[in-house]
Amino acid sequence: MLGRTLREVSAALKQGHITPTELCRKCLSLIQKTKFLNAYITVSEEVALQQAEESEKRYKEGQSLGDLDGIPIAVKDNFSTAGIETTCASNMLKGYIPPYNATVVQKLLDQGALLMGKTNLDEFAMGSGSTDGVFGPVKNPWSYSKQYRAKRQQKPHGEDSGWLITGGSSGGSAAAVSAWTCFAALGSDTGGSTRNPAAHCGLVGFKPSYGLVSRHGLIPLVNSMDVPGILTRCVDDTAIVLGVLAGHDLKDSTTVQDPVQSFKLPSLTDMSKLCIGIPKEYLVPELSNEVQSLWSKAADLFKSEGAKVIEVSLPHTSYSIVCYHVLCTSEVASNMARFDGLEYGHRCDIDVSTEAMYAATRREGFNDVVRGRILAGNYFLLKENYENYFIKAQKVRRLIANDFVNVFNSGVDVLLTPTTLREAVPYLEFIKEDNRTRSAQDDIFTQAVNLAGLPAVSVPVALSNQGLPIGLQFIGRAFCDQQLLTVAKWFEKQVQFPAIQLHQLMDDCSSILENEKLTSVSLKQ
Repeated sequence: MLGRTLREVSAALKQGHITPTELCRKCLSLIQKTKFLNAYITVSEEVALQQAEESEKRYKEGQSLGDLDGIPIAVKDNFSTAGIETTCASNMLKGYIPPYNATVVQKLLDQGALLMGKTNLDEFAMGSGSTDGVFGPVKNPWSYSKQYRAKRQQKPHGEDSGWLITGGSSGGSAAAVSAWTCFAALGSDTGGSTRNPAAHCGLVGFKPSYGLVSRHGLIPLVNSMDVPGILTRCVDDTAIVLGVLAGHDLKDSTTVQDPVQSFKLPSLTDMSKLCIGIPKEYLVPELSNEVQSLWSKAADLFKSEGAKVIEVSLPHTSYSIVCYHVLCTSEVASNMARFDGLEYGHRCDIDVSTEAMYAATRREGFNDVVRGRILAGNYFLLKENYENYFIKAQKVRRLIANDFVNVFNSGVDVLLTPTTLREAVPYLEFIKEDNRTRSAQDDIFTQAVNLAGLPAVSVPVALSNQGLPIGLQFIGRAFCDQQLLTVAKWFEKQVQFPAIQLHQLMDDCSSILENEKLTSVSLKQ
């Protein structure tokens, strides 16, 4: 039951094959068994069981709230949750308990979803590996899958140095769904933070159009690029969740007045009317041969089914990384200014002066990555640098957005690109590079979408020669999210990506937990 899709489990609940409480307890049990993955920061067991009881009563009375009623979900720990600690994986917010729910969280709860807990991430979502949070790195469930273990030399139990990263920064949410501890999870996506871990964990990772889903209650990283993201096991499940989340929110002025389409996905029958664009600038030297081959085969698949497949140009793509860095760090510098130790979060013991208290609080509360981005952002925003950096970056952002507009105006419906350069890499290999270098490499195909505010989805396509997931990305027109997901659903059906085989993970749980007491971070209950 736990390995099924959200839609399948919803049907089972409606037919009485399992109760919400039984389902909740199964997920809670698996969360404990897979604790060493470090997917969760906080497990809200009592809350989830109470919600399950209420859902069970509704089912008994024939008053189900919909497809999400009784469905276990997880939420990235940078979304505010009333009465549940929200840390952003940072010392700065340890112990902070919000008095309200983020709009997206409230919408899920209003539909009867069960909140299993808050998931791990890079501190304040600044990273691409889910390795830089104060609670420790997240381990990719595929590290323990039968498919991957069969392809590599086995080490004795306990020698687990070869485990893989999940990608980030929403790696905890990706691991939670991939390891079957929930059926959908919220991530955030500022430059690829939902799509990147989805590709590495064999999931569907969706970034909606900017303004389609409310950001209220999402602790901001980059206000002009942040969007709540959705992680599920199939495209249909993503559409179900998006149907709940989309819409205008009076608490977020950037949301559109009304959703411009429904999210029920029709079958794609007449492929001759579909035009797929292949951006030539995305064929970079660093792209692995396997990903390049699968990208080419995917294009050939669309062509063989009657779709028009053409090469297109996004000429300013090469500037997106630098542009993103300048704008991201500039907004980070502004957003992080609120964490001063006065109103909420960490506060140091130094009381020599207000300035000394500010400095010590931020030194103790933020890690090196966050402090580095604040420093860079403030540099770009200095009076003498503002025109040369921030304003120029904004102009380049417009050029990048116009590239997409021009391509879509030429008749292209959807763009097909890689999501990542390669499959997930071992943690010890990943940390050889610094955070900025890793983010620039890992988000090379995803950041431009956030700069342009477009919808995009990563769909798992196949396993690599190492037995690890590889994903491809589809990019759509602004607010044509339904069309994008319809194409993604058709593609998903064609490729038939294999489900993760977690039997060995379950067998290994007890021995791994025993041998990793000194290295893994305990979850807070």
